[in-house]
Amino acid sequence: MGGVLVVGATSGMGRAIARQLAKEGHPLLLAGRDTQALDELATDIQIRSNTKADCKAFEALDFDSHTEFFDACVEYFGGSLHGVVLCHGQMPEQDVSETDFALARRMIEVNYLSGVSLLNLAAHHFESRKSGFIAAITSVAGDRGRQSNYLYGSSKSALSTVLAGLRVRLAKSQVTVVDVRPGFVDTQLTWGRPGMFLVASPETVAEDIVRGIAKNRAVVYTPFFWRWIMLVIRMVPDVVFRRLSL
Repeated sequence: MGGVLVVGATSGMGRAIARQLAKEGHPLLLAGRDTQALDELATDIQIRSNTKADCKAFEALDFDSHTEFFDACVEYFGGSLHGVVLCHGQMPEQDVSETDFALARRMIEVNYLSGVSLLNLAAHHFESRKSGFIAAITSVAGDRGRQSNYLYGSSKSALSTVLAGLRVRLAKSQVTVVDVRPGFVDTQLTWGRPGMFLVASPETVAEDIVRGIAKNRAVVYTPFFWRWIMLVIRMVPDVVFRRLSL
């Protein structure tokens, strides 16, 4: 099995995705800011799955370091890097983001700009190899702007647009590009937030994601019923939508 780079591996979904990929037999390189947590996760994965796992420090906002970081990841796998999964992100409270532009900008830089930086690097690599996969965690929040989280949603919607363009560009190179749109997931990002319903476990989401990659799915709503929930939300006329507390 080819090696996979998981960025944001210590997030709730990142951990679950890494463990699921390890079950499938993929050697892993786990990236993120908390190197101690990464090392503990890598050790746990190797013990539980008997799969090679290592870790590497990554700073999303240090854009100038991204090329060197990615080249080192490719070199780590001896040029056989098979996949990249982006799980990193931030979700500050909407009302705080509305009044604190520095916080909103940081969220956009982490969720969107750092994603674009890594996606470009991954795209060039896999395009030259004419194989591989790219998957990134976006959100159902990006399907339609809602008053409760439109700033966060906009950062995810923008990333979805990049993924859609890459999917077309890389199709002729046999590279899979997957846009993962989770609903509410029981992770640190969502703990204590009001209005949560149909909350899924990270493990359920991870299984859906790995299955979607294997089946070359363009967009993976997880759990599956969010596809139909968001279809209904997108179809609500604007004059009605304005009156809803969403």
